Amino acid sequence: MGRTLRYLFAMLCGALPALALFFILRPLRLRRLREKDLLTRPLRETVLALFWMYCGGAALLGLTPRWVVYSLAALPLGTPWNEAGLPVFAPGSVSLVPFLTFSYSTYILAANVILFMPFGLFSALLWRGFHWKQALLTGGCITLFIETCQLFIGRTFDIDDLMLNTLGVFCGFLLALAVRRRFPRFAAKLLVEPTL
Repeated sequence: MGRTLRYLFAMLCGALPALALFFILRPLRLRRLREKDLLTRPLRETVLALFWMYCGGAALLGLTPRWVVYSLAALPLGTPWNEAGLPVFAPGSVSLVPFLTFSYSTYILAANVILFMPFGLFSALLWRGFHWKQALLTGGCITLFIETCQLFIGRTFDIDDLMLNTLGVFCGFLLALAVRRRFPRFAAKLLVEPTL
């Protein structure tokens, strides 16, 4: 559990700047909604802010060199920055053998799926017309972008990550469907609506 909490701390380091950016851009977004005669409720704004925070944290975990993530995750333990002495830059590698990651640990498999579920969950709850094809396409595109970027920051382009992360987005979409069916009034408050 300690490892998970340390990675959540590392995500928080990306989530806080994303939250600041959300509030900086919020007036512009609200003005555009007013121009289109649309209204957003406080609950939607709160969930949207959480989505921005999640995206910032996920970007930090996926788009920075591994030593940055390790150093941030170790900060709560009082460990010096880059104590492992990992190189600041190293070329990435490619793993195109499917299901190779499946032999490692269930923690890695679950983390890959769970980490990407919010992309599907928030997208399906916050935007009308987000359907399963968009969930798969979104999941595939986001993951392909992250995996390609990892080649340039000393990490690994892994076909298993591509599959598992896309599966995570799709599972998040399915969870959103369940929320919409079980709590329709709550889900309706998360959508923009026309002003009267």
